[in-house]
Order: sequence, then C-alpha cells, then structure tokens
Amino acid sequence: MSNPNPCGLRGIEFTEFCGPDLGYLESLFWAFGFSKVRRHAQKDITYFRQNDIHFLLNGEREGHSAAFAKAHGPSISAMAWRCDNGQEAVKAAVARGAVEVPADQKDHPYPAVWGIGGSVIYFIDVVQAGQPTIYDRDFVALEKPLVQAHKGFTVVDHLTNNVPPGEQDKWASFYKDIFGFTEVRYFDIKGVKTGLTSFALRSPDGSFCIPINQPKDDKDQIAEYLREYKGPGVQHLAFATTDILASLDALQGSPIDTLEIDDEYYDEVFNRVPGVREDHARIRAHQVLVDGDESGYLLQIFTKNIIGPIFIEIIQRQNNLGFGEGNFGALFRSLEKDQERRGVI
Repeated sequence: MSNPNPCGLRGIEFTEFCGPDLGYLESLFWAFGFSKVRRHAQKDITYFRQNDIHFLLNGEREGHSAAFAKAHGPSISAMAWRCDNGQEAVKAAVARGAVEVPADQKDHPYPAVWGIGGSVIYFIDVVQAGQPTIYDRDFVALEKPLVQAHKGFTVVDHLTNNVPPGEQDKWASFYKDIFGFTEVRYFDIKGVKTGLTSFALRSPDGSFCIPINQPKDDKDQIAEYLREYKGPGVQHLAFATTDILASLDALQGSPIDTLEIDDEYYDEVFNRVPGVREDHARIRAHQVLVDGDESGYLLQIFTKNIIGPIFIEIIQRQNNLGFGEGNFGALFRSLEKDQERRGVI
C-alpha cells in the first residue's frame, strides 16, 4: 500500500512575501494584528507572528525573492511546510516528480522544491516543545520589536492557487501525486458575467487545503489575476479565527477594505443556514457570509485585493469543512461589481 503522506507533511510553517514597497506590506501585517519581532541575522528578512501564522518579509536585493518581486510585484515568493524530516521529504518529493531548488537559488538553507509559478516550497523539520525553532536559530530579536495584541487569527486555513486555462489538472496532479493531497471538492462556478472552475485539495495530514482555480474566459477575476501577477500563483490566504465578529471588530478603523455584499443576501441566509449562534445583526453589519449544512456552518469574509492581486479571507468554522459553496453566487456578484467599478468587465 502506498504511503498516503510520502513527505511527512505536518502543516504550514511560514509564508514569505516580497515586493517593491516593503513599508506598505509591513503596515498591512500590522493592521491584521501581526507583531514584528525578529530580523534575520544575515539578510534583510523580517519575521512577523500572530499565534501560529508566521510571515517573512523579504527585502533582499539579490536572490530568489528579489527576482520574484521584479517579475510579479507584491507577491508570495515562497512557503514552508512542516514535515517529519526535511531531507527525507525533499528526496521523496523529487522521486515522485518534483524539481529540487539548487542551493544558489534559495534564500534559506533548507531543502526545497519548485512550486506554483516559480515560487519555492521549503521543508522544515517539526520542532518539539522547548527546542529552538528556525526563528530562534536564523533570526535575532529586534532592539525595538513592535508587539501588539493579536486579532484572533490562529492558523492559515487554506491558500488558493490561480492557474491559466488548461493547467488545472497539471497542478492538481502536482499536489496529489507528489505530496499526497486528496481532492475534496470540485466547483463549476458561474456568475452573471464570468465564471471559474476549482479543485479543492486537502493536505495528507488534514491541516490545510489548496483550492486550484482556472478561468473560464479572459474577463473573469482569475484571468485578471493572471494578467496582473504575470502568471500563476497564490490568489489568497485564509486566516482561521474562532470569533470572526471579534476579529472584525478589532479590524475596524484599519485600512483593510472588505467586499460589499448585497443587502438582500441577509433576507434569507439565516433560513438557509439555521442554527447560527452568532448575533445575526452583527453578521449583517459586518457583511459576513454564512454557509453550512446539517452538521455545522461557517462564517467568512473577503478583503478586496490588497497585495497586488492577492486578497485575504477570514473564516470561522463551526463543525464545517466546506468553502462556502452556498455563498458563491453572492460572492461573484460582489466581485463582478468590483470589476465593473474598475472597468475590467
């Protein structure tokens, strides 16, 4: 019987960002409740943390992230996945078809393979309690760290990839065949003017998901992303929270804008999804989307594009592992209105 988790994946370790305006990205992380706590001992890379979400902001002028920023603008140049053994993970990945990243093309000294759109996937050994982490080993404390109370975001729930027409199956196979991801959903989504298809894949350890979106025409949101990003890549990150309304209260007054939802959406959503315990009036006021089934429900909200064409989702799950399928119609209406305002469609 084949190994269902051939690389021994155990979750997401960090997400690495780059871009021409590091000050903007830093202010954005701060607005979301991340603390700026450490700096790389040898490189212009800063570490931000909120609970178990770890961000690196890469300001190097040479190397992979520097080249990635020149090619894509503000972007996600790399991710790191926790695993049982990084060296064994990269061997297993290469044996199953991945391409290892040469040492002189990496910004960090960890085993890695090439990922979506020329991004890098690092493999980081799981650290036992009390042992030093990569942030302890590679980074030094800032003289004046910027520490704040977190805003309730706990982990990266999922991250979405956008790919060009005809490449969805290729990238789904990349995650399934090499790393052992499993397909948990397939969506064929139609808006009034645009649409997309999406495979949702779950990591073999069950800790995070990667939906893969493909455009249906050259006007939809995925096609627009591919033009602006200049190729495939990460479309959005979803932050998990245990109290989305408290998190949104904490974001009030920040420069973070969320998508506007038609008011009539709330006329029927609580009939469609009964049992929502959170205050319905506050859900409506924050324009939170609601979806669920007989087992449970989820609450979610999406920002507008805030890192180039990348946006952030905030999601609270109450015994529900879906992706808000019941909200796709309302979400697409909101996205299309935003595209119309900007003259894209």
